[in-house]
Amino acid sequence: MRKVASGFSPMIAVDRKATKPLHKQIYDAFRAMIVGRSLDSGQQVPSTRALAAELRISRIPVLTAYAQLLAEGYFEARVGAGTFICSSLPEQMTSSARRATSTAQVRSGSRPVARRTMLLPPYETFPWVRGFGAFSVSHPAFDQFPFKVWSSIVMRHCRSPQPTALQYGGPMGIEPLREAICTYLRTARAVHCDPNQIMIVTGSQQALEISARVLLDVGSPVWVEEPGYWLTRHVLTAAGCRLIPVKVDTEGMDVAAGIKLCRKARAVYVAPSHQYPLGATMSASRRLQLLDWVQSSGSWIIEDDYDSEYRYGSMPIASLQGLDNHSRVIYIGTFSKTLFPSLRLGYMVIPPDLVDRFAAVRHAADIGPPYFYQAVVTDFINDGHFGRHIRRMRLLYGQRRTALVECLRKEFGSTLDVLGAEAGMHLAVTLPPGFRDQELATRAAREKLWLWPLSPCYLGETSRQGFILGFGSTKETEIPNAVRQLKGLLMGRTVGLKMSI
Repeated sequence: MRKVASGFSPMIAVDRKATKPLHKQIYDAFRAMIVGRSLDSGQQVPSTRALAAELRISRIPVLTAYAQLLAEGYFEARVGAGTFICSSLPEQMTSSARRATSTAQVRSGSRPVARRTMLLPPYETFPWVRGFGAFSVSHPAFDQFPFKVWSSIVMRHCRSPQPTALQYGGPMGIEPLREAICTYLRTARAVHCDPNQIMIVTGSQQALEISARVLLDVGSPVWVEEPGYWLTRHVLTAAGCRLIPVKVDTEGMDVAAGIKLCRKARAVYVAPSHQYPLGATMSASRRLQLLDWVQSSGSWIIEDDYDSEYRYGSMPIASLQGLDNHSRVIYIGTFSKTLFPSLRLGYMVIPPDLVDRFAAVRHAADIGPPYFYQAVVTDFINDGHFGRHIRRMRLLYGQRRTALVECLRKEFGSTLDVLGAEAGMHLAVTLPPGFRDQELATRAAREKLWLWPLSPCYLGETSRQGFILGFGSTKETEIPNAVRQLKGLLMGRTVGLKMSI
């Protein structure tokens, strides 16, 4: 049985001067809320004693109303538990409520919304996003996370919370976490910053949203990677920007092509360390070319340092922000891949002269980030657990990446092109002509194989068909079977295709 939240007192008003008896007022109020679905099936209602005390009336009218509701099947009593809304209400009762709601909406007249929201596609969860298992994208190795250590830190903060933990915080986040992140970024990512430039955010989406509000106007042209991360496009579209798709190749974003398309773009969004979805690392020459362009054009770079912690074939690549001598880069990073996604904790490094503007926009949006997990992550970093965890995961993901590449080559040879396997927690494969990745991904999800299609990552008409294959949460021993399952899917043994690999 579904558990329904309980312990809430319903909104019931009684009028002692009315001609209608008190018990009938209570009965009518409950019945209207049940029929209108304000009260859920299985939801507990207050005891007669508690409701009488809240309404400041005698208990007798409440007892009378409850008896009638029980007799008519609106309430049900459970021995030793209390009184509940009946778990099996008649269908005609709920359908009449739906008709009433529909009629009310028709009569409400014009319902205008902002034009820019209509530019966004409807929210939907695709089949390949729902699952957890082979090839799921953006899933770390949750079973390898040091939960015992993490839990001990959480409990330490739960047992003795500081008064500051229960108050509103500032828009930039707590200073100890900003200091810890600053040390990490200076050391591991060659970022030029001090703690006063760091803002704690809920993730890269919020960082981009705040950046758009500060830097961009409606109609501002912005370079975006082609193909690129679809949620990035949604944020910029909602901000009213004009998106300029700039192609990505093996050296990352083609800066020369971007200049030809729109020399006076206001900003560029780029993930130079491990581009999503193709996994390219931007070459040194293109990084310098991009920095020269933004300085000469007065533009901004929004750098998403996506998957930068995990490189397998070479040394870590320094951040683009670390090469910037003119404070033209807004740097974004998160703990979603290094810790876990539901933590919803990230950070951004803001040019010194823009800190006050970013802080003002953040304060207007949600005042500031929640305190508790900021404090937990601070201790996790300062006690050395974060650095050890990254080193362990880099080794583990490197082994899983090698196993996946070898299995793909063994099963497919040169039929599938493998892209972006040098870093991160995913790689991409492109399909031969004739295959439709979204159709295949939908069918694969029915078999618990989570293939993220490549084609939706393209903004323009020209797109490649393929898949984004995550390997972070797939055990090395499970990879060979998952690749064979992928091969069977493409050969048509499971989906009935007439093509062969």
